[in-house]
Order: sequence, then structure tokens, then C-alpha cells
Amino acid sequence: MRSSHPREATVGMEYYVSDADGVGGRLRADDADFRVRELERFDTEPVDAPTDAYPHLVFRATLRGWDTNDFAARVSDALGISRERVNWAGTKDKYAVTTQLFSVYGADPEELPEIDGVEIEVLGRAGRNLEFGDLAGNAFELVVTDPERPDNADAITDELRTFGGLADEHRSDGADGSSEDATSIGVPNFFGQQRFGSRRPVTHKVGLAIARDDWEGAVMAYLGNPTDAEPAGTQEARAFVAETRDWQEALERVPHRLRYERSMIHALAECDGEPGPDQYREALERVPSNLQRLFVHAAQSYAFNLMLSERLERGLPFDRPVEGDVVCFSDTDAPDGVALPDTDRLQRVDERRVDSVTRHCERGRAFVTAPLVGTETELADGEQGEIERAVLDDLGLEPADFDLPGEFGSTGTRRAILLRTDLGLETDPLTLEFALPKGSYATVVSREYLKVDPIDLG
Repeated sequence: MRSSHPREATVGMEYYVSDADGVGGRLRADDADFRVRELERFDTEPVDAPTDAYPHLVFRATLRGWDTNDFAARVSDALGISRERVNWAGTKDKYAVTTQLFSVYGADPEELPEIDGVEIEVLGRAGRNLEFGDLAGNAFELVVTDPERPDNADAITDELRTFGGLADEHRSDGADGSSEDATSIGVPNFFGQQRFGSRRPVTHKVGLAIARDDWEGAVMAYLGNPTDAEPAGTQEARAFVAETRDWQEALERVPHRLRYERSMIHALAECDGEPGPDQYREALERVPSNLQRLFVHAAQSYAFNLMLSERLERGLPFDRPVEGDVVCFSDTDAPDGVALPDTDRLQRVDERRVDSVTRHCERGRAFVTAPLVGTETELADGEQGEIERAVLDDLGLEPADFDLPGEFGSTGTRRAILLRTDLGLETDPLTLEFALPKGSYATVVSREYLKVDPIDLG
């Protein structure tokens, strides 16, 4: 185990679990070097099924250079329909080649537009639209550009096998179900840098301020906090806002591309006199509802990452429980190739159950968890409970703090702390292939191999 990159430590990822030097290099030198394909569990009827019973047209789209939201807007504009009639199960990045499902209410196949950088395959019809729960996971193919020590990949793999409790030789089909050999590995199921902002990790700072009922602090955490990864003009504008609170002048200085920041500043500029807590909260509510939720989710994710880092520091296992842990069981409906935890099925592990639950964990039927803290969270017992309480105490938080208005409130859940996957490794070019359950991050696998600034992980 070794200390992580300083930028990762700021979001709670304090360690790598592999000691070998990283291969170096970077990801996403080209969109085609980062490929993502959804692992779906959504059934369709034939495309000629009656539209009164099956009004949603379902298609698979392979996108190059398209953000999911932008593509959906392009489709709705071409069809002349509301954007709300286009749905998908998971949001994907623009700088990649991504394959995912979409559903469109009330559309026919011949109406779908031809779009540069997009390949569309019509699958059929459905009686409802796609939802987040229809995504089981994602399969990844990542090419590492300019690796400095590519031969180190095998040593890293061996260490990750041991960490995941997979030290005995075990090979299986590839992560995408292919016949290519793959090796099972395990890594901590951290929330990746993207959760907090790859170049400007501040969303958790906003969320922490919200949970502490500090609405002014939340707004200023988002508007201020310049980082060296931003253009100089943006850094200067953020510094000006933080120092002066001159909202009218800020509108002249903050770039128009920072539309969420400008939306908050507009709200504050409209206030009579100095804004108070209510006005700062109203400014924060000017951003889209999904971003409002993301702020609090990022605070929960930060606390989760800290809990995992502390568990690592204490030398507690990730692949099996200790007394006091809370485990969840696997989703039996998950598609082949991905182990999907079902966090609705929880069990507290007392002294009598440690051995039996350990056997379930060894077989991939159960997973040790840590909390994404919310109002309904029940913390673990034993040493893991000590970790959870200590992290929350250090952050000045407790579950009741997440009883928040509107989109900001959260009841909480639990999340598996170990991420196991079957890794396919090619050497020329150095390529990592694996599949992950929904909600897990490809970068928490790739970071162990590259050990570089997370900005270079994309």
C-alpha cells in the first residue's frame, strides 16, 4: 500500500493498494482509446408491436464525441419533441466512444435522424421508458498512451488479486463475455475523481456546506475556489467573486461558458441589499435539480472515501467481513459478467455470522459495505462502526443533517467497499478491459495501473 496522488487525497482516496510503480502514461489521448458499452437488462418487443401498448421506441446508439445529454437534445430537436420524451439509463462522457440504450416516446424508426459521429441500431419497442435501474453496469476498453513502465502491469495485477482475496490462480472469460483470458482482481470501490470534478474537485465542499446549513458557504464554494487546472481568466474571475462579492461586476467578469455560476450570480445580483441565507439557497436552486442532488451525493461520497481510506490504514479486510460489519447480497438478476450488489438486502454481521458470511463473500454472493450517510442510515458496529463515527465526527456531520429541503435531502444507502472484476490485459498497445457494476468508476481500476495525476485519467 502506498500514498495516492495529492489531488486524489483531497477527495478522500488516500492510498493505492498496489505497491508496484505505475505504468505511467495517460488515458483518452483519442476518443477511441476510451470505449464504454452498457450492460443492459431491458427487454423489448418487436419494432412492429402495437404503439398503443408499446409507445417507446428503443435503440442502441454508439456515440463518438457526444455527451449523452447533448445527443438526447439533438434527437429531440430533430424529432420536434420535448427533450423529456428521450430517456436513457446511464450518462456517458463526451470524450469517449460509448454504446448505450435510448428510448423515445412516440417515435418511429424512420424518423430517427442521421447524426455525424453516431451509429444507431433500432432494437424494438417497450411499454415504458428507460430508467437508471435498467443499467446493470458497463464494459470498458481503455488504451494507455505512452506508458513508461508497461512491464509493471503484471506485478500490479498480482497485487490486486491478493487484495481482492483472489490469490489462488483463477482465470475466466473476458469482462465482455469473450473467450480471451482475464484475471480476477479487486480494488477499493472508491468514488472516482469525476464524482467531485476532475479538474476542479469542489462539489463535495458545496455538499458539506449544505449539510451544515451554511448556504452562503455552499454558494461560495462553487463560485470561488479557483484551481490551476482552469484558464487564467477563469481563475481571476473566481478570485474576484470570492474577494469582493460584487455581483454586478462579477457578471462582467465570469465567462459565459460558466452558465451555472452565472445563474447563481444573477440570482444574487437581483437581491435588494446584502443576500441572506434564504437568498443564497435560492441562488443554489437556480442550477438544475440533478446538480443540486449531486452536491449532497458528493459530500456523501467524500465521507465514504474517507471511511475506505481509514479501513485500509487500519489493515481491515475488504474481501471479507469482521464482526460489526454490514453486508449486502448480490443481485441475482444481474447479467453475466458483472457482480451487482443489492443494497436493499442488508445484514449485520455478529460474531456468530462471521464465518458463514465470509463464505458468501468468497463466492461473490455478499459484499462488505460502508454508508452513504443519510437520514435513515444505521451505522455499523465494531471497528467499522468506529471508523464511520470518527469520519462523521471529523466532518461535523450526523445522519439527521441530511434532512434537507427539496432536491438536497437524502435518506442515504450503503455501498460495497470492494470492487472485483475480471481484467483482460493486452500489451501492444497496453490495454485494460473489464466490466463494472453501475455506479462504479473505471478510474478506480486504471489509477492503480497508471499512478498518475487523475487529470491524466480523464
